[in-house]
Amino acid sequence: MINAALIISIYNRIDYLKLVFAGLNRQTFRGFEVILADDGSNDESIKEIEFLSNTVEFPVLHLWQEDRGFRKNKILNRAILAVASDYLIFIDGDCVPHKEFIKEHFDQRKEKLCLTGRRVNLSERITKKLTPQIVEEGFLERKYFLLPDGLFGKSFDVEKGIYFKNSFLREYFNKKRRGLLGCNFSIHKKDLLEINGFDERYEAPSIGEDTDVQFRLELNGVSIKSLNNIAIQYHLYHELQKRPQKNLDLFEAVKTENSAFTQYGISGSELILNKNKVVR
Repeated sequence: MINAALIISIYNRIDYLKLVFAGLNRQTFRGFEVILADDGSNDESIKEIEFLSNTVEFPVLHLWQEDRGFRKNKILNRAILAVASDYLIFIDGDCVPHKEFIKEHFDQRKEKLCLTGRRVNLSERITKKLTPQIVEEGFLERKYFLLPDGLFGKSFDVEKGIYFKNSFLREYFNKKRRGLLGCNFSIHKKDLLEINGFDERYEAPSIGEDTDVQFRLELNGVSIKSLNNIAIQYHLYHELQKRPQKNLDLFEAVKTENSAFTQYGISGSELILNKNKVVR
């Protein structure tokens, strides 16, 4: 039975997607479907996605749009429209989930509540060592592998990879208010529909898929709850992308308007499925 949809934003980098799928193969919660929100991957990558999607046990739906620059929010909105599940979990295609990741998001869901976890940022050295096999064997969840690289190497936020089962520790380490992280959050579908999803005017990586969404959700009465050390993921190394000023300027305008509903979101969008869509 499918109870939740995991929406993964991707753009090429199928080597990373293989590692993400390896992490999904480890999930203790099995009632999920995967929606690949593809912002214009090339033909070679599409062929690999089709093959990869047929090797896993969970259902995969591949949504694709033409590559016309960074339009992540647009394909995310189409993914929201495409899913049948009422509960949505969002990650990026360079973030490998802890084995309890989906379970924690799903088990702690509530009406008018958005859950957001955190991630360990892996070094280039650790990232290059990873293979789907060793991810499935639980390499990333063995703290004694990552802690030395956090202390003496170039991984950081390694402490965020420590998974807490104890209820006191969970509460204690989540007293601090934390903002929504676009690569690690979950929410009821209807709560996103009420604000008209993501604002498609953000056409560069930055605050468009997290800070803007949080601002409008909170205007609409949705609370943000931190799942630090609970909903854990491991961010694969890559060069940081530039954060353009125009996104910051746009968000300032959004705050001035003070409206939960964006006129530049889901409404009016048409669902475009790639011809290589895979549904299992």
